[in-house]
Amino acid sequence: MSVTDSLLAFALVAGLLTVIPGLDTALVLRSTVSRSRAHGFAALLGIQVGTLVWGAAAAGGAAALLAASQTAYRVLTVAGAVYLVWLGGSMIWSSLRRRHTDARELAGTDAPRSATPPRRRRRDFTIGLGTNLMNPKVGVFYVAAIPQFVPDGANPLVMGVALALVHCALGTTWLSLVILGAGHWGRRLRESGAVRWIDRVTGGVLVAFGLRLAAAART
Repeated sequence: MSVTDSLLAFALVAGLLTVIPGLDTALVLRSTVSRSRAHGFAALLGIQVGTLVWGAAAAGGAAALLAASQTAYRVLTVAGAVYLVWLGGSMIWSSLRRRHTDARELAGTDAPRSATPPRRRRRDFTIGLGTNLMNPKVGVFYVAAIPQFVPDGANPLVMGVALALVHCALGTTWLSLVILGAGHWGRRLRESGAVRWIDRVTGGVLVAFGLRLAAAART
């Protein structure tokens, strides 16, 4: 199998997984609809940086240790579960406390740069990055998939990063379409007060996923 064949075969597998709605889709939708497209793209950037980290880790053997060591996998699973439950609970609690929405966020489908401070975009980036890194299922996918797509004689680390870049390109393309579509309806949803319910639904999804991880860690 040549390098080109490996990249194309992996693109097919990764592409099918990319279009299946999951945590990544929920996070970028929430960031886009509740704030703006800029926030959605910040979350997307964090997700893709996490993907590259997992790709390099899988190629370098760190993810193999995760798959081989039940203790290491369980520790990461519990940590990921706690993080997701905390993040989801924070979203739900924030939605319950929110009584008024900043008028700047109601001004248009995309707030101007001055109304989207870097600190808030960094928060979306951090949430996207943390959610990806703390999800052990991403690591297991990479350690299971990447070795199968590394041709004989190829540098494993370079090939792992290349495969992760393919995944990033597919994910960025798909989630960018999601962000652009969600941004079109963002203003109407913000004006209708639906943001509180979006936070509750997204928070509920994160809590449910975290509890599933916690249950898996006990088995």
